[in-house]
Amino acid sequence: MTLLQAKNLSLADIHRLFDFQRQYDSSFTPILSLEPLTESEQQDLIQIRNDFDNYLIEGRVSEGLVKVLTIFPLLRLAGFYRYPIKISLEEKIADIDITDEDTKITGRMDILAVNKAQQTTAKTYFWILVIESKNSSIAPSEGLPQLLTYAHDSLKHQKSVWGLITNGQHYQFVYILQGNNPTYHLMPFLNLMEPESAIQLLQVLKAICKL
Repeated sequence: MTLLQAKNLSLADIHRLFDFQRQYDSSFTPILSLEPLTESEQQDLIQIRNDFDNYLIEGRVSEGLVKVLTIFPLLRLAGFYRYPIKISLEEKIADIDITDEDTKITGRMDILAVNKAQQTTAKTYFWILVIESKNSSIAPSEGLPQLLTYAHDSLKHQKSVWGLITNGQHYQFVYILQGNNPTYHLMPFLNLMEPESAIQLLQVLKAICKL
């Protein structure tokens, strides 16, 4: 049996192994209801941006610092730390067996948010958001194959799951849907350093948190 690491797979590998189909969406609003931010939330968002910018101007920001400076504060601000949502870090995926290819895929997802009050099976909680992060010098799209690999496992138990890939500055949400040929919808890129884009970033996170 061939053993593969999810982090080493290409997008072409993912399409072949899981029959994923790609689509592009130009707007979040057909899927999510985005609400205005409060003045306090906007000020907190500016502080997150400024904190990250102080590190960014000195050079590459490591993947670990991307999480600490941007992802964790954004998740807190969006409500992901409140019950019934729980955050897991470095969560190991159940080994994925590709029967036709005599192949097994292993790996660990960076961040997983689940709803602890909603179960899809006796042992599996409802996945709300899967996050894959990279350091600031790597394009977020480099994390897409890993994200799709992890999300594919959840589609056995639920109809859809949201994903997010980011390098701290740029963010791309991915809406992944169950089906004989599962689809993933690439949403518009958002930029933490651009005020209007940063506002929409937090609005999207808040909307996903409330699903």
